[in-house]
Order: sequence, then C-alpha cells, then structure tokens
Amino acid sequence: MARRTAPFSRFEWMIAWRYLRARRAEGGVSVMTWISFLGIMLAVFALIAVMSVRAGFRAEFVDTILGANAHISLYNSVYQTEEGLTTNVMADYAETAERLATLPDVVHVAPLIRAQVMANNRENTTGVDVYGIATEDVMGIPRVAGSDQSQGDLSRLDDGLAIGSGVAQALGVGLGDKIKLISPNGVKTAFGTSPRVNVYPVIYIFTAGRYDIDRTRVYMPFSEAQSFFNREGAADEIEVMVTDPESIDERSMEFLNAGGPHTLVWTWKDRSGSFLRALQIEDNVMFIIMAILVLIAAMNIISGLIMLVKNKGRDIGILRTMGLTEGSVLRVFFICGALVGLIGTVFGVALGCLFAVFIDPIFSFVNYVAGGGVWDPSIRGIYNLPAKLVWSDVISAALLSLSLSFLVTIFPARRAARMNPVEALRYE
Repeated sequence: MARRTAPFSRFEWMIAWRYLRARRAEGGVSVMTWISFLGIMLAVFALIAVMSVRAGFRAEFVDTILGANAHISLYNSVYQTEEGLTTNVMADYAETAERLATLPDVVHVAPLIRAQVMANNRENTTGVDVYGIATEDVMGIPRVAGSDQSQGDLSRLDDGLAIGSGVAQALGVGLGDKIKLISPNGVKTAFGTSPRVNVYPVIYIFTAGRYDIDRTRVYMPFSEAQSFFNREGAADEIEVMVTDPESIDERSMEFLNAGGPHTLVWTWKDRSGSFLRALQIEDNVMFIIMAILVLIAAMNIISGLIMLVKNKGRDIGILRTMGLTEGSVLRVFFICGALVGLIGTVFGVALGCLFAVFIDPIFSFVNYVAGGGVWDPSIRGIYNLPAKLVWSDVISAALLSLSLSFLVTIFPARRAARMNPVEALRYE
C-alpha cells in the first residue's frame, strides 16, 4: 500500500521543476511553457498599465477641475425686484459671501462676474470667458496662482488682465501686450445697446493644465468687470472651495440655506458628473476586457500541461508503480502550471509598475517615433498621458492572474493523477 506523503513535499517540487526545464528533445513542452509564461506576463502588464493610465487620467482630470474651478457655485434664479424689474444678479453678494465663509471646512469664497466676450489683437480674434474677481480671491485658486508655467505677477491684477496660455497663443500676445475686449451688451442709449470696447494690458499668463480652461479663460479685476458688464453693485455668482470636495453633494442644502432666497447651487460634480460617470463605466468595461485577456493567456497553461502529461505518460506510470499517490501526481503537475502563472504574474506586475513610473519618457519616445501628434489636448482636455499606481488595482490584477492560473491548472493535473499506470506503460 502506498505511503501517504505530506502535501507539496520537496520531491514533488523537484519533479515539477525538472519537468519545466524540458530538454531540447522535448522542445514542444518547453515552447508551450514559454508561450504560457509570456502570455500571462503580457496580459498582467497590459491590465496594470491600462488601470494605472485610467486612474491617472481621472486623478489629473479631477485635479484640474478642482484646482481651477469652484467646488460649488451659488447664483440666483430670476426674480423680480422692488422696482418691478426681473433680474438674476446678486445685489447682496457681500453679505452672502460673509455667511458662506463662516460655514465649516470652507477655505475660499469669491464673488464673480462672468460673461463671454470677443478678444482681439490686431488680426487675431477669439472668444473668451471673462471672470471678474478680486485680486485676493484669484490668489486662492491653486491652478492659476500656483501654476509652475506662469509668467508675470498675479498680484498686479488690478492693473490689467490674467489670461490663459491658450488665449495668449491664439491672440499672439505676451506680457505687457494689450488686447481688446468687445462686449455686445455695452452702453444703453436711446437708439439701443451699443457694443462696449476696452483695451487692457496682459499682466499675467497662466497654464492651468486643462486645454479648455487655458484656451478660453481671462481674469479681470472685479470692480472693472462690474463696470464693463453693467453689474454695478452686484455679482453674477459666488464660488466656494472646501477642504473635502468629494463630499460636496451631501452639503448642498447647507450652502443653499446659507445663500438665502432665490439661491441655486451648482457643484463640480453637477458640472462634470456625466464625464466622471462615463470614466467609471469605461474603467469597469476595460477591467472586464483585460480580465478576459488574462483568462485567454491562462488557458495556454492548459495546452502546455496537456502536452506535458502526454509526453510524461511513461514517467507517470513508473512513479505510480513506485508508490507515488494520485495526490502527489496531481500536486506535481499543479506546481508546474502554478509556477508558470506565478512567475508570469510577478514579471507582469513588475513591467506594469515600471510602465506607470516611467510613462513620461515612454510616451515621449512613442510620440517621437510617430512623428508627434499622438496626444491631442483639444480632444482629451489635458496635455499629457498621466498614470497613477493604485496599489489596490495592482493587487487585484495579481490576484486575478494567480486565481485564473491556479484554476485552469487543476483540470490537466487531475487528468495526470487519474492516469492508469498499466495503460501508461502498456506500449513501453
């Protein structure tokens, strides 16, 4: 009677390792082993690379939103004044801003004038979004005041305009140059409303990191914007930034109550919610697709083990007649498949992490080989391809690969264990 041995004994590892190092005479097994290893490695690498790029893209996109825009904006619905006029401007913006500033976790409150105008410099013309804001308030916008590619002195906003780098490029202007702003809603006369045209010097050029912001945004002194857009003594909205923008939806009623009557709120999630939901759906779909690729790669282990079992039928018969149990045979071939999956997963994780860490030089090389134009910021919104390693994603990718590798190994290993030694040695 065969003596029972401890599971995964040393001799089982020795036999499995010997089978994996097949000699040239048994080249079919060796080739299939390498194919299985490369398939697992590349599939895990692709899964981690895709997930890191998706995580980096979302993080960069959200950071540009939160760093250059209000986390929550308060504005008025259309209402009727005591004089019987209909309007939606905020005449009591100063008092409202003071109330909002007293709310917990509020770090920035700024009244705004917002309007769209035409900007012109010689023969160059483009549409821009003008933000009328006080100097001390614009200094609290991280992606504008803290831009590492900025030019000029933002503290001198009262002397001119702060414009995005895309606006500067479209108009062909630099620091100290003057641009003309043309508003169709200008001076009201007996013959109608005439356009208002003013000329302002450029005192600051910023790069917020978002193409649509840099290409359209212009900051103007708050008092000058009140005069230019006929908002004397009023503001269009109040922007608020908080310490925890992710929980802003739960606090909407708090800000709504503090805003007073006629107040409406608009959060950053309302503004970009559809895009973020699309990103989440795409993340889930991409994970499923890449998981299928890992499964397909793991299926190569079955092919390799079946060929290994077929080539080693004589060895299996001899080992069984020498007293090796079915469980030992099963574990030997399970170790063969599991080792391929384990080593392929380790190398795939390493390659995926290296790709995420060195994505900038890799992307620069790809862009150089392709002759440029691989990444269009006007379509994707941000200027480069980001990547962010999220260790939970790395661990889930590794566990998925190992689980599938171990699972698909069981079938051919059981087939080897149940092989009849008499049948295996009949033609030997």
